[in-house]
Amino acid sequence: MNITRTNTDDLNAVIKLQLVKEDYMSQVDSVLKEHRRKASIDGFRPGKVPMGLIKKMYGTPVLADEVNKVLGQELYKYIEENKLDLLGEPLPNETEQKSINWEKDTEFEFAFDIAMAPTYTLNLSKRDKINFFKIAVDEKMIQNGVDMHARRFGSNEEAEVVEDKEILEGDFAQLDAEGNIVEDGIVSEDVAISLEYMKDEESKAKFVGANVNQIITFNPAKAFPNRTDLASMLGIAPEMAETLESDFQYTITNISKFIPAEMNQELFDKVLGEGKVASEEEFKNQIKADIEAQLVNDSDYKFLIDGKEKLVKKAKIELPIAFLKRWIIATNKEMTAEQVESDFENYSDDIRWQLIKEKLVKDNDLKVNEEEIVEFAKKQALMQFQQYGMMDVPEEYLTNYAKQMLENKEEAKKIWDRKLDDKVVEYLKNTIKVEEKEVSIEEFNKMFE
Repeated sequence: MNITRTNTDDLNAVIKLQLVKEDYMSQVDSVLKEHRRKASIDGFRPGKVPMGLIKKMYGTPVLADEVNKVLGQELYKYIEENKLDLLGEPLPNETEQKSINWEKDTEFEFAFDIAMAPTYTLNLSKRDKINFFKIAVDEKMIQNGVDMHARRFGSNEEAEVVEDKEILEGDFAQLDAEGNIVEDGIVSEDVAISLEYMKDEESKAKFVGANVNQIITFNPAKAFPNRTDLASMLGIAPEMAETLESDFQYTITNISKFIPAEMNQELFDKVLGEGKVASEEEFKNQIKADIEAQLVNDSDYKFLIDGKEKLVKKAKIELPIAFLKRWIIATNKEMTAEQVESDFENYSDDIRWQLIKEKLVKDNDLKVNEEEIVEFAKKQALMQFQQYGMMDVPEEYLTNYAKQMLENKEEAKKIWDRKLDDKVVEYLKNTIKVEEKEVSIEEFNKMFE
């Protein structure tokens, strides 16, 4: 085995590997012997098939497979031993790779292009400034939060007359052009509909003032234009719903109205836990604090985006562009060269940011420990429980739920990445100049348009 590396410039190099028979033959022989042991061919006892016949049947693919295994092992061993910090993965060289005849060759030479991670300096200080946009919590946001909780713990009460946002139950029956019920037509019973989500004002007006047992004639496809919802409502196939335009009669069997929960101690306890607040003012103050805590995450996200943009410009990192374009296409089969070319600026900035982030983490010993990951997962779990009105969840339940969540490797990786971003944000806030600016939620959202 002979391995050489030739640097073509500061960022690109070619690695050549020369394999001789001794490098791979023992592995090939071992695999062929295993094929012989398992082979079942008419005229031969198990394990007694001549090796010549086995080689004729399996020799070439086994050779190619084992040579490639040795090649991969030796290539990455060389990279590791020489501590090469690479961008992407090695790619077959497009000009220096010699053709291979697997039937005749016993010695092989392979050539790979590699791209080295660039070196750069990044000296951060209080002379570097990034804005931190603090979102102001206004009365409208607080009231929306209060209304959300009031609706969440509200209830449906029976009503006698349809007014505006009632929920109705009733039976559908399809009508013909003359207004008669179609024999063997579409019939759907005990169907709930909400006037609040009815899109056609003319249809909605027909219901206002109606009471139980009253029959309303309308076109449900016009009132509820979403054909998927229409199919579900009438219990028909989606294909049928796509072309349905006929009128139906709807016989009201029940009217109910949603009543939000009253602003009282019972609601306070359900939302925040028993005895946590004792007045409407305290309740609203806690709602405001909760909203502010949630919005900090949004502000941190914007801060990280702005930090990425500033640091990428400051670092001025040179990249092996031609190699990276090839690598992106090679590792994303659905990508075309045209797509990569048109969006390469974004790709390259993402790569530069990843290099900067890795340097910040390494140079400043930023670490995420298991306890932090578990705590974050517990917060996620608590939020899910709270969506169902469970405010005081026992600690052991949260811990068990978090551990189940972290058993999913993909989910655990997302949480780890999120916490590492938090560490980077915290480091930047302590290292550079942070200029806080208060903005409204509308102003903040416009920054992402």
